[in-house]
Amino acid sequence: MRRIGSFLHDAWRIAGPYWRSEERWRARLLLGVVVALNLSLVGMTVLLSYWNREFFNALEQKDAEAFWALLFWWRQTESGPMPGFVFVAALYILIAVYQLYLRQALQIRWRAWMTRRVLDRWLADRAYYRIALTDPGTDNPDQRVAEDLRLFVDDSLALGLGLMRSVVTLASFILVLWGLSGPATILGIEIPGYMVWVALAYAVVGTALAHLVGRALIPLNFHQQRVEADFRYALVRFRDNAEGIALYGGEEDEKRGMLARFQALMENWWRIMVITKRLTFFTAGYSQVAIVFPFVVAAPAYFTGRIPLGGLTQTANAFGEVQGALSWFVDNYRSLTEWRATVKRITGFLDAIEAARGARAPGAGVHAEAEARPDLALDGVTLALPDGRVLLEGAEARIAPGEAVLVAGPSGSGKSTLFRAIAGIWPFGAGRVRVPAGASVLFLPQRPYLPLGTLRRAVCYPRDAAAFPEAEVREALEAAGLGHLAPRLEQEDAWDRRLSGGEQQRVALARALLLKPDWLFLDEATASLDPEAEARFYRLLQERLPGTTLVSIAHRPAVAQYHRRALRVREGRLVAGTA
Repeated sequence: MRRIGSFLHDAWRIAGPYWRSEERWRARLLLGVVVALNLSLVGMTVLLSYWNREFFNALEQKDAEAFWALLFWWRQTESGPMPGFVFVAALYILIAVYQLYLRQALQIRWRAWMTRRVLDRWLADRAYYRIALTDPGTDNPDQRVAEDLRLFVDDSLALGLGLMRSVVTLASFILVLWGLSGPATILGIEIPGYMVWVALAYAVVGTALAHLVGRALIPLNFHQQRVEADFRYALVRFRDNAEGIALYGGEEDEKRGMLARFQALMENWWRIMVITKRLTFFTAGYSQVAIVFPFVVAAPAYFTGRIPLGGLTQTANAFGEVQGALSWFVDNYRSLTEWRATVKRITGFLDAIEAARGARAPGAGVHAEAEARPDLALDGVTLALPDGRVLLEGAEARIAPGEAVLVAGPSGSGKSTLFRAIAGIWPFGAGRVRVPAGASVLFLPQRPYLPLGTLRRAVCYPRDAAAFPEAEVREALEAAGLGHLAPRLEQEDAWDRRLSGGEQQRVALARALLLKPDWLFLDEATASLDPEAEARFYRLLQERLPGTTLVSIAHRPAVAQYHRRALRVREGRLVAGTA
C-alpha cells in the first residue's frame, strides 16, 4: 500500500499543476462536461437493460405489437414509458460521439500545457545541458517530452474516466441486480441478493490472480520504453551523421550497433510477451466464463418459472455490468502497468531537471554572475571534468571592453571548457566568473549550430528572424562569402547536412556580423576555412565590429596577429602574455 500511495503521489505531482494553472477553470469545465457525458452513458446502459428485458419478454410472449413499438416508437410497461430502440440508440450515439470529441479536446489542451511547462523547466538555466553532463541515467529526454507526456495524459484520462464509470455502473446496477436476484439459502442460511455477493467474490478472486500473474509487467514496460527510445535515437543519429559514416565506410559497424540495440529491444519484448501471454490466458478465460456464469447462476430460477426470459437476460446483463465494474482492475491491468512506467519516467526526468537547475545555486561549482562593471573577470576559477580531474586551477584574468584576446594552449588543456564556464554552463569546479551586465554576448563553437527551418532563421539565430530586414541578412551572407545562397534565404532545408563544414562556419560568421554582439567568443570558429578566408574574416570583424570585444581560441599561429594579447593555458595554469 505504501508503494501505491507513493505512486499516486507522483502521478498527482505531474497532473496537479495543470488543474491549478491559469487554465484551471476551462479545464475543469471541460472535464465536468466529459464526466457528465460519461455518466450519461451509464444511465443509457441502465435504460437499455430495462428495454432489453421488455424486448425479450415481448419475444417470449410472441407479442408483435409490443415488438414493433419497442423498436420504432414507445410502449407503456411495468417499468414506466419505454422509448423505442431507434430513439435510445440515436441518443446513445450522440452522447458517445461528443464524449469522445470533448475528451480528445481536453487531452490536447492538457498535453499542450504540460509540454510547454516541461520545456520551460528543461530549457531554463540550461538544465538540458547539465543533465547531459551530470545524469546519464536520464535517457532520451526527447521521448520523455514527446511520447511520455502524451501517454500520461491519454492514460490518465482513459483510466480515470473508466474507473469513474465503473464505480457509477457498480452503484447503478448493484441495486438492479439486488432486486432481481432475490435470496438464496446456503447451508440453512438465507442470503439476500446472492448474485451481488457472487459477482463480488468473482471479481476479488480475479483481481488478486491478475496482479499475481501480471505484476512483472511493471518493470518490463519501463525498460521497454527506454530500449525503444535508444533504438530510435541510434537511427536518428545515423541519419544526422550520414556523410561522416559514408566517408569512414562505417556501415557494418553502425549496423552492428543498431542491431545490438534492437536485440535488447527484442529480448525485453519477448519477456513482456511471455508475461502478457500468461495474463491474457487468465483475463480471456476470466472474461469468457463471465459471459455464461450469470446464466448458470440464474438458470434455476428461470427453469422453475420464477423469472421470465426477459428477466433472465436482464439479470445476466446486470450481473455482467456489476462483475465488469468490479473487474476494472483485471481488465486494465496492462494499461495500469504502462501508466505506472510512464509516471516513473516523467518523475525521474523532472527530478533530474530540478537537480540540474539546483547546480546553479551560489557556491555550487563555478559561479557566473553579471555585474555593473565593464570588464570580464575570472576570480580563482578552477575547472574540472565530471570525473574530478582538474584542467585549470586558480585562474585569474581581466578582459577589458574592446580588447582582442587570444586563448591558446595544447588540445585538451581546458580552453573550450573555460569558454563554457564564462557562458555559465559548466558546473564542475570552483571560483567566480564576472561578466558585464546587459552586454550582448555571442559564442561561436567550432561546429556551428544550425536550427531547423529556413536559411534566414539559421543566420539570425538565436534572435527572431523577423527582427532583421531581408536586405541586412543578404548583405551579411554576401560578406561571409555565401552570396550564392542569398536566393535560398526563405527555403527550408536540413542546412546542417546540406552545407559543408566551411559553409556552416561561414553561416555562423554571417550571424556574428548581423547580430553585432558586444562580446564575441570564437572557439576555433574558423578552423574549417582556408588561411586566406580566415584572415579575411578577422579583418572583416575589425572593420565591421570595431567596438566588439573579441576572444578567440585558435591553433593557427597566423591568427595571433589579429589579437593584442594572449591568455595561455600551461600545466593547469592561466598565464597572460602578448599575442
